[in-house]
Amino acid sequence: MIGTLLRVAFINLRRDRVAQALTFVLPIIFFSIFATVFGNQTDATSRVRVAIVDEDQSEYSRKLVKAFQAEGGLRVQTTRQVNGAETPLDRASAEALVKGGTAPVAVILPKGLGASPRFWSDGSGAAGPTVQLLADVSDPVAPQLVQGLLQKVSFTAAPESMAIQGIEMFEKYSGPLPPDQRRSMDSWVGQMRADPSTGAGGGDSAFGLSIEIVNVMQPNAGSAPTISFYAAGIGVMFLLFSCAGAGGTLLEEEESGTLDRLIGSRAGMTGVLLGKWIFLTIMGCLQLTLMFTWGAVMFGLPLASHLPGFAVMTVVTAAAAAGFGLVLATLSRSRAQLSGMSTIVILTMSAVGGSMFPRFMMSEAMQRFGLVTFNAWALDGYLKVFWREAPIAALAPQVAVLITLAAVFFAAARLFARRWETA
Repeated sequence: MIGTLLRVAFINLRRDRVAQALTFVLPIIFFSIFATVFGNQTDATSRVRVAIVDEDQSEYSRKLVKAFQAEGGLRVQTTRQVNGAETPLDRASAEALVKGGTAPVAVILPKGLGASPRFWSDGSGAAGPTVQLLADVSDPVAPQLVQGLLQKVSFTAAPESMAIQGIEMFEKYSGPLPPDQRRSMDSWVGQMRADPSTGAGGGDSAFGLSIEIVNVMQPNAGSAPTISFYAAGIGVMFLLFSCAGAGGTLLEEEESGTLDRLIGSRAGMTGVLLGKWIFLTIMGCLQLTLMFTWGAVMFGLPLASHLPGFAVMTVVTAAAAAGFGLVLATLSRSRAQLSGMSTIVILTMSAVGGSMFPRFMMSEAMQRFGLVTFNAWALDGYLKVFWREAPIAALAPQVAVLITLAAVFFAAARLFARRWETA
């Protein structure tokens, strides 16, 4: 008897392609996505973009810039195009790059840095000028990475200065070195001046340049970037699930015979789908509004001050999600098939598109690939509204793509629904 039950179960599994995909394919897809994102952090394709402004223009600051450019984990920009010519970045243009999302960090090397680079604290605080990192702190990794690399290259760019200051600090607290040791140290410093490669290879975070991380996006934002990301990411993912589920009423109406009567009415198949699409769009707008309102009430998400941009993104996001739900429903032959198909497709899109973890953690290739998903465009739009505080005009790319997707999805659903007209 048990053998018969096992045989029947395996036959059912063999016939159910959706169950096979959920059991064997979806776990492999998710493993591959997470392994690609988190397993290739040292890949050159995941280099951090950083803008550098050299206000000092000293030999030491130029050495710092050159050392930064040699770092494999960074993609350094020091100039911008002005009237067709390459012009060195200034503070304003570098800050614009950060606020525009082109680079998560900009390094400002201040005037006077090369005149007195300080590597050792003398107990009275930083003696030299402070290097500022203009940062988009919605990416918590990039500023810390750049800060660590800056400390590293500050030592390696001028090892002779580090050695001289180290000797001065030693003599300050321990007394003058014996003559023979002093001659040896002076000889070593001279070698490093002639060949900096003989110097130290790294630095400790307890020493080094005075560095200040400046949040140029929203200095008093607190946890707003994290909350806005999760409100958008979770909201869009569950919006897709709810639209797919609600679109399944077409399958129930087919089974009950109601759909045939609706098709035979003056509305026709196009009218039926249009009515479903409008309903799903309204439902999606309410769902997203509830999600963001909850975030505002419970977690301080600044919804009230961003209502126009939120309204625009919510309408086009809900419209595209509604069309997507209709496509899945018209492709499916049963509720069970719709449930399995929507789970596979939506979870995969959400992982690649950024609903589960930020896309800036992915390699550039993965980020570009993520743009084929609905989620990526919706999330980029919401983050422009709540984090970058972009004007509505800046939402044009996201709005255009989502409106296009809504039209394409509706047309595809209308095409797939022809099977009910010919049945």
